[in-house]
Amino acid sequence: MHCTDEPAAAPAAGPAARRHALLAVAAAVAALAGCGAPRRREPGSDAASSATERAWQEFQRSAGRRLVAAHPQGTYTGRVPDVLFGIPVLETELNADGSVRSIRVLREPSNPAARDTVQLAMAAVRRAAPYGDMTHLARPWKWVEAFLFDEQRRFKPRALD
Repeated sequence: MHCTDEPAAAPAAGPAARRHALLAVAAAVAALAGCGAPRRREPGSDAASSATERAWQEFQRSAGRRLVAAHPQGTYTGRVPDVLFGIPVLETELNADGSVRSIRVLREPSNPAARDTVQLAMAAVRRAAPYGDMTHLARPWKWVEAFLFDEQRRFKPRALD
């Protein structure tokens, strides 16, 4: 079964080019999803915002590793398949203790057969909680993750790709 999450206007290129384009779309969705959360910037705070950005990037990698560790049978860590089964994208808001406050679906897979991957991803986020003390990070304590599902309904967090 081919993934319907492929870009509709993808050029007639090989599987590697399609995979790269699909991952670029997933990354763009994940990156843009955080645009609704205002970032506080003060004049002259470029070093501070750079450190804040690095801290959030490290948190996302750590959360991705935690998701994989909590679901060893439901994840993969190797190469992402050329054709993905589904790519749900979730925004997760955490409490100060790292417990899940809320989960918002930012993108559902366009493949009708992969609709259940949204619930699988949400359950994975809840099962891997708590994510540790969040008070060292800037608020809001939200992060966006794209779940790269293969045909066996195993996922890889985009943060680990």
